[in-house]
Amino acid sequence: MFGKRNRQQGRAWALIAIMFVLSVVLTACGEKPSSQPSASAAPQVSTKADSPRTIKHAMGETAVPANPKRVVILTNEGTEALLALGIKPVGAVESYYGTWFDHIKADMQGVTTVGGESQPNLELIASLKPDLIIGNKMRHEKVYDQLKAIAPTVYSETLRGEWKNNFSLYADTLNKKAEGDKVIAAFDKRIEDFKSKAGDKLKEKVAVVRFMGGKTRYYYGNMFSGVIFKQIGIVRSDAKSDEKSFEDITKERLTELDAADKVFYFTYETGDGKGTKQEQEWMNDPLWKNLKVVKENKLIKVNDATWNTAGGVKAANIMLDDLYNLYQVKP
Repeated sequence: MFGKRNRQQGRAWALIAIMFVLSVVLTACGEKPSSQPSASAAPQVSTKADSPRTIKHAMGETAVPANPKRVVILTNEGTEALLALGIKPVGAVESYYGTWFDHIKADMQGVTTVGGESQPNLELIASLKPDLIIGNKMRHEKVYDQLKAIAPTVYSETLRGEWKNNFSLYADTLNKKAEGDKVIAAFDKRIEDFKSKAGDKLKEKVAVVRFMGGKTRYYYGNMFSGVIFKQIGIVRSDAKSDEKSFEDITKERLTELDAADKVFYFTYETGDGKGTKQEQEWMNDPLWKNLKVVKENKLIKVNDATWNTAGGVKAANIMLDDLYNLYQVKP
């Protein structure tokens, strides 16, 4: 019994001795701190800047990464927004003709196409392992639940004349609001410069026509070209239709173009020849040939991609370049 007690006391004293030695060592370490603290001394924690951000959008609210690295974009105008903000997407919907529009082709090398804007490929999107998806309610409302199951998904509301509002949403979603504000401010500054230099030339009334396979349309104020005209202050010959997007017309309505001093037109040609055929058929019609703008050489063909179909900030600046040239105004 006494032997057992002695052994227990021996263990106790040994434990006390060990604790004493440790306390001395720790005290000594405390008196002489290392000039290079151990990584374990400063555990990594998520800072506010790294925390997910909540974005309000067309489908509600979504928590998105503070600094997304693998973004998939599902609209053509959204692709231009990302590029303008210095972000190359891992995946994007292909341009409406060709894989990429000519004015973005160089910047899109290596980007995976994920189908068309109206019907993106969900399996392909998932395979890219995105950490953020940006789409549009008008185009993709039916697949929102499937997309958000892949990654946090943010939608703009609509397209056409809303490119500036959409751009602001995308910039905020990407945590690049300040950079986005600078991009828009630079565009607005160019608009003001053009307005001041064009002067009385802006009083000329304009109309916009688009040729497509089997269709001809008047384009109005609530389209991409229309909102830019409105910001500049260019007068339209169809002012009563300022809030409309477009109307399909018959040849009998061509006489309405006689109210215009200039007519801008563009042709949606995907490579099957249908858009070009429509353009040629209408322009060879006597009703077209008798228009005042045709006789006075005030009919101006412009690029469909940059004046309409692409619909983004890069296209807007190229369209403004064209206007400087067409109105004979030096930038």
